Amino acid sequence: MTVRPVDPVPAGTPDASRPAGRLPRRGPARADAPARPAGLRTRWLLAGLVAVLVALVAGVSFGPVSLPPGSVAAELLNLLPGVHLDSGLTEREIAIVTELRLPRVVLGLLVGALLALAGGCYQGVFRNPLADPYLLGVAAGAGLAVTAAIVLGAGAGGALTGLPVTIPLAAFVGSLGAVAMTYLLGAAGGRDRSPATLILAGVAVSAFLAAGQTYLLQTHSDSLQQVYSWLLGRLSTAGWHDVLLVLPYFLLTAVVVLAHRRELDVLALGDDEATSLGLHPQRSRYLLIAAASLGTAAAVSASGLIGFVGIIVPHTVRLLAGSSHRVILPLSMLFGGAFLALTDVVARTAAAPAEIPIGVVTALLGGPFFVLILRTARGMRA
Repeated sequence: MTVRPVDPVPAGTPDASRPAGRLPRRGPARADAPARPAGLRTRWLLAGLVAVLVALVAGVSFGPVSLPPGSVAAELLNLLPGVHLDSGLTEREIAIVTELRLPRVVLGLLVGALLALAGGCYQGVFRNPLADPYLLGVAAGAGLAVTAAIVLGAGAGGALTGLPVTIPLAAFVGSLGAVAMTYLLGAAGGRDRSPATLILAGVAVSAFLAAGQTYLLQTHSDSLQQVYSWLLGRLSTAGWHDVLLVLPYFLLTAVVVLAHRRELDVLALGDDEATSLGLHPQRSRYLLIAAASLGTAAAVSASGLIGFVGIIVPHTVRLLAGSSHRVILPLSMLFGGAFLALTDVVARTAAAPAEIPIGVVTALLGGPFFVLILRTARGMRA
């Protein structure tokens, strides 16, 4: 009798629903081994896709000029090849849909998906449920670079007329530079670079870069308003330019992280167990960190600093759908994009005609969420 090869997934007990007589894919399960995590269920995948579609239609429909959601849905379908529906919208309203609101909503979907995916990835790599996309100094590096670009006169005459190009570029370079500094500082301790070492290095780098940003703001107080408007996060975009800038990094990050999502389940068992299963823990860990950091840097460069998305969404998915990263990562992308797109609708409409920074809205949602998590954890321990 031939036993099938071992898959690189955590050891666990056989599924009770397995047909009688069928051999398990792994050897005998240890008594203390956790149950094998379930895979991604179709109903949750459909729920994520529906959430994205609802966020897309709602984001395009609501704003200073409200449009009928049914007409907006018909006009969005008209963008598909071979579809010709009468949406009932005027030429002006069609221009609002396709040229103004749709690029902003799509950008929100991409940025939210990147932040949530990076959050779920970091939480798995560092085995820390509070890990977020800004853990390795990404926020501090982007903040310092953008502050320097603004106070040194980004755009003609310091008027920020070059904002769509220079500020995102500064944020992107600053984010990756901070991650590189964190890696080098963490590597200074020798070959044994644990996740805790990288976290501590990230805290040190963040403190150093935040001090530099504070100094620049103190010596250039006239730039405070521009800097803080970027730091609080925004999804304002002029056409499809920002979407096209973020899209390649989104695709690269999604492909790399999702292709290695099973390895995160193996890393959760510890480095010794992962090595015994044929995995190279350090190589997998740094590959995933690099991919998640690249995606975070791209999101930050397009939207500013938007917090809590990388914590709220993966935690919610974990509580509702399961603890396997085969489930958490793809669902975090879908629900993260929908969450940020719907949050942007609240930011645009709650204080209309004024607009609330989207980072403020996510922070207001993040506080009660942590209270809920603490109460849930306390109830589970009781």
